[in-house]
Amino acid sequence: MDLRNILLDYYNNKKSLDEVIKSISLFSVEYIENDIAQIDINRDFRKSIPEIILATRKRNSELVLISNRILEKKGYVLVSKIKPLIVSKLTNYYSKKGFIVDRSHNGTSILVYDAISSLPKNRGGKVGIICAGTSDVGIAEEARLATLAMGCTSYLAYDVGIAGIHRLLNSLKQMMSNGIDVIVAVAGMEGALPAVVTSLVTVPVIGVPCSVGYGYGDNGKGALASMLQTCSFGLSVVNIDNGIGGGIFASLIANKGR
Repeated sequence: MDLRNILLDYYNNKKSLDEVIKSISLFSVEYIENDIAQIDINRDFRKSIPEIILATRKRNSELVLISNRILEKKGYVLVSKIKPLIVSKLTNYYSKKGFIVDRSHNGTSILVYDAISSLPKNRGGKVGIICAGTSDVGIAEEARLATLAMGCTSYLAYDVGIAGIHRLLNSLKQMMSNGIDVIVAVAGMEGALPAVVTSLVTVPVIGVPCSVGYGYGDNGKGALASMLQTCSFGLSVVNIDNGIGGGIFASLIANKGR
């Protein structure tokens, strides 16, 4: 369907205004100079998910060019998995330009915005984010930034792995008392945390295997296999180190429930 037909459907009362806005957003693609990127600038209108930059294998100049275009159009941008040496450079660059930079703790993702008012309006969704050890915090922080970019409130509990399960129980109690809608559980090594959490709560759990571990099942493979093999119902699993994907999926569940 082309733009003319979409507008004719609205004129003839065949489509509502909201349906027209979503349809038009399909045509809203920004082309970056030299064809290095085609930004789905109005993805949030169509899917309630913002355009997110995956920084892996992108040059610093490309990241700045794409980020600046999104900031110009939307007022905020989420950049994930930046090369460690470039994170500080980007943070300083945007801080000097007057932007607010929320940098993930122990991670390589940043959320840049010009003002709090530019971020998506809070839709009421509540997401709990937990991780097994401090080595997993960087991926859990990806999920936190993703929920912020989705208009959700996040509740955090880090370093609460099953090696000291009493820490986990207290954190879950606090989260459930705050009425969370869903939990993102990040774990490396044997990846047992999400299955244990799922057995204790009444809300959906998103498992994120983390590439922390060594020997047999290293780089997150053991954690992924463990989560996929769980017999505890209510657990869904994303790919290794996909904190952004886990946070987005959890936010969709939380916001839909509200």
